[in-house]
Amino acid sequence: MKPINVGLLGIGTVGGGTFTVLKRNEEEITRRAGRPIRITVVADKNVELAKKVTGGACRITEDAFSVVSDPDVDIVVELIGGTGVAKELVLKAIANGKHVVTANKALLAMYGNEIFKAAQDKGVMVAFEAAVAGGIPIVKAVREGLAANRIEWIAGIINGTTNFILSEMRDKGLDFNTALQQAQELGYAEADPTFDIEGVDAAHKITILASLAFGIPLQFDKAHIEGISRLDATDIQYAEQLGYRIKLLGITKRTNGGVELRVHPTLIPEKRLLANVDGAMNAIVVQGDAVGPTLYYGKGAGAEPTASSIIADLVDVTRMHTADPENRVPHLAFQPNQLVDLKPLPMDEVQTCYYLRLRVFDKQGALADITRILADEQISIDAVIQKEPAAGEAQTDLVMLTHKTLEKRVNAAIAKIEGLPVVAGQVTRLRLEELGK
Repeated sequence: MKPINVGLLGIGTVGGGTFTVLKRNEEEITRRAGRPIRITVVADKNVELAKKVTGGACRITEDAFSVVSDPDVDIVVELIGGTGVAKELVLKAIANGKHVVTANKALLAMYGNEIFKAAQDKGVMVAFEAAVAGGIPIVKAVREGLAANRIEWIAGIINGTTNFILSEMRDKGLDFNTALQQAQELGYAEADPTFDIEGVDAAHKITILASLAFGIPLQFDKAHIEGISRLDATDIQYAEQLGYRIKLLGITKRTNGGVELRVHPTLIPEKRLLANVDGAMNAIVVQGDAVGPTLYYGKGAGAEPTASSIIADLVDVTRMHTADPENRVPHLAFQPNQLVDLKPLPMDEVQTCYYLRLRVFDKQGALADITRILADEQISIDAVIQKEPAAGEAQTDLVMLTHKTLEKRVNAAIAKIEGLPVVAGQVTRLRLEELGK
């Protein structure tokens, strides 16, 4: 049977892994797909690298636009990244009637609605398993494997860099900057780690998962995003004493008022499987009404793990290549005309539990003043740690866990607490998720 011809845009780490795995497992992949899948042309500015990786097995060009216009190319794999020229290339490929496979979560989170509409109009597929959690097949699981379920919530460790940093801070007692430097030295963090440590990368991914789970348009601009750069090792230690671990989570929940879409450091009970995912690994919990909680764990990045997802998409597209577009799996799990315009909730309206750490003067009545403010805002306390002041010091730490309450109530309480004469400096506030049903 005639092979499927693939044009590969970008042959860096992931592109090289894709070429290697596709060649190594060619026979197995052909048996699964029903016909050979071959990379016939590679576009990369580094022509010498491309020649070295491919060993002369395919045509090399610097001109990516020539690939998306090549009549002999059936599927374009976009691994350039970013949202500039990558967007142009993807839309041009679609306009030319080519299927697209991409690992570009930023592109899809920000412009996916436009891209999927263009693909739908043209009758081609855009596959993106590798855009979320690397080698973990979470997109297929949510979109197809859990199709019988009403998805209630998703919570995931979906950025390996931040998970590695938090693991080092907990296990070795490192401060944030030291742990980040170690992550960079080991290749887990980029020279400019901003997208990772400030939560943007995770927000791109949870935006995509929210659309798949709830059948809503992609709404990255509505996501609440907090990173870990201001996280203090002290809070990791207190969380441990209280029976919790701190992870950077992407969270999306269906509520009566809308959809929660948020990324932030989160306390998780140490008994939860998610709390015990360490190092650079990823893990995602999906709660469905029929199946209950399901956990997906694995490598969220790297050459061959990501290549695994890219090639799985190539196999899917190859299988469905000649199928009636109306009978293909919808890009965002739900039929395009069945998406609902459910808005993400503003953070003020989110309900969860909270961890509060205060520096207080060791004076009689300090705790009573603070608890009175919390009671006035209808916030109930679940647990308290109050340390004795160190010798010669007038201040000490007061740590509280609250029961579930509205974010706006916590914000109002914190503003009042910080105005108390017995409180020194700002209140540290982290959110807490039980992640039970």
